[in-house]
Amino acid sequence: MIALTDINSASVRLRRSILSVPAGNTRALEKVHGLGCDAVIFDLEDSVAPEMKAEARNNLRRLFKESPLRNRETVIRINPLDTPFGRADMDLVIKISPDVVLVPKVERVSEVQAVADILSEAGAPDDLAIWAMIETPKGVLNAALIAGADERLGCFVVGLNDLRKETDVLPQPGRAYLVPWLMQIVLAGRAQGIDVVDSVFNDFRDAEAFDAECAQGRAMGFSGKMLIHPAQIEPANRHFGPDPRAVEEAEAIIAAFAEPEARHLNVINLDGKMVERLHLVEAEKLVARVRAIAERKKTP
Repeated sequence: MIALTDINSASVRLRRSILSVPAGNTRALEKVHGLGCDAVIFDLEDSVAPEMKAEARNNLRRLFKESPLRNRETVIRINPLDTPFGRADMDLVIKISPDVVLVPKVERVSEVQAVADILSEAGAPDDLAIWAMIETPKGVLNAALIAGADERLGCFVVGLNDLRKETDVLPQPGRAYLVPWLMQIVLAGRAQGIDVVDSVFNDFRDAEAFDAECAQGRAMGFSGKMLIHPAQIEPANRHFGPDPRAVEEAEAIIAAFAEPEARHLNVINLDGKMVERLHLVEAEKLVARVRAIAERKKTP
């Protein structure tokens, strides 16, 4: 493996597979240990009935105290702050300090800023990030503004079930009528340097269709996919992981720029192709991801 010049694999955030687990389901919470997903969303919102919200928070309080999840990003999806449950969810976030608080149905900059203000006022660590779910027409239209809402904001997560419900777009293979909106969200996130995670695929038994949607999402520029079942983890990791041919090319670019005669050049000829130093930066990022994935596999 070629040595990297600038990028440490320890700083790489892998977000290929983001498994959502209902916080009210104790059996599901017990099973997350040992799964190969990059992150787990502990959901306090849609998957938890109103009368179960308090118990779900207690489940997470015990989990984070007695058997915290290691080597993966921990995300808590709260209820909106304008509901009776949102502030209690934020009190839990501040107490147990996950890696991320995920805000649902974000439509305005102020909704992200309100969560950021609560974290700052409580003295939460600077690296406790905010993710925003974009899952309504207003959220899509305002995505470019929302993406720059606060320095804690690190990722968009697309929610197509709600978006389909509010727009009456039918759930068809290929998502043809949703693609323009999805690309709008990707562009908004990338413009601000944040990751963008594709929506869930509801039929976890249809492996072929899930593969196709993962391939589409990767081609569209998504960082990874939100999942609803452990069976979806491996294909998501495969589709959103580095392509072996791209890794070989990246290593060749790094090696070429490491040659003495190329150290001070901004453009070189590599096997008949013009390669710029910006390609070197991308190559280093890709190889850093490969290393991060290898290190993830070593650590349970």
